[in-house]
Amino acid sequence: MKLSQFDYYLPEELIATYPSEDPDKDRLMVVDRKTGNIEHREFKNIIDYFSEEDVMVFNNSTIFPAVLRGKKEKTEADIEVFLLRELNPQQRLWDVLVNPARKIRIGNKLYFDEGLVAEVIDNTTSRGRTIRFLYDGDDESFRKLLDRLGSIPLPPYIEREPESIDIERHSHPFAKRRGSIIAPSAAMHFSKLTLKKLELVGVKFTEITLHAGLGNYRNIEVEDLNKHKIDAEEMQITQEAARIINEAKDNKKQVCAVGTTVVKALETSTTTTLRVEPFEGWTNKFIYPPYKIKIPTMLISNLQLPKTPMLMIVAAFGGYDLIMKAYEEAVKEGYRFGNYGDAMLII
Repeated sequence: MKLSQFDYYLPEELIATYPSEDPDKDRLMVVDRKTGNIEHREFKNIIDYFSEEDVMVFNNSTIFPAVLRGKKEKTEADIEVFLLRELNPQQRLWDVLVNPARKIRIGNKLYFDEGLVAEVIDNTTSRGRTIRFLYDGDDESFRKLLDRLGSIPLPPYIEREPESIDIERHSHPFAKRRGSIIAPSAAMHFSKLTLKKLELVGVKFTEITLHAGLGNYRNIEVEDLNKHKIDAEEMQITQEAARIINEAKDNKKQVCAVGTTVVKALETSTTTTLRVEPFEGWTNKFIYPPYKIKIPTMLISNLQLPKTPMLMIVAAFGGYDLIMKAYEEAVKEGYRFGNYGDAMLII
């Protein structure tokens, strides 16, 4: 398929830049793959589609305060450092993006508040750098310092500073393991009340980890999707999670992926026997139609922006024609799109 096939008309005013006040009242579009029927509900109604022993799989990754602002040595020019990945905790080495990157050279020192200093030691990509923080304290005090100085990253289309409501919405019950650059968003719709109701129905919850990277928001530069290379992301599926999911499959129960990151993780770990295997490592799996999804039987996803890898996963899961029809209807009905937007359930 071609990149242009995943473009659609989306008015700017439908892109959500703030989370809703009550996730239970977020809108929910329900798409039935067998009948092609589309329903419009509220998210609290999601319990109507699940039964005892069905399994919901959540991504327990969450974002951390990865954006640091400081000054370049000598010129004192303002710089922004985006922490991408910790390479070596003992040496305080990190892969980062520096903005503006044009005049940052190997050997430059970067100065932050509270006396924190970093030195650029390598150019890893056209924009990326490897830096070493010059800090003599212990690991715990270093991480607390980064948390104090940093701010949480928001998707690049949200042009404002993070606020308390952002931190509050990202702190959902499954947000446990720090590491994502952009927060997995589908789980943000689940209030404690909705989770409790699902639990009373008999739905089982399990967790995987996939630390979502910036590659999800970089523009895809090629029309032929076969030629696109997606950034690798760190993931883990435990033996217990694999057991719960495989047991549900064996018993013909629903396995619902809460978010496209969960789909990517499950499809990375599956075997030729169509079972999930424990996994710890990295994935660069790029899913788009006509890829056939093997493990999850249901998907909860936000309404994704045009030409994004997340939209392509949704289209692979629900079928290209049906999903693009549903997205057209979502625009007409005034749904909210993006990380803070409304939700879709594909059954």
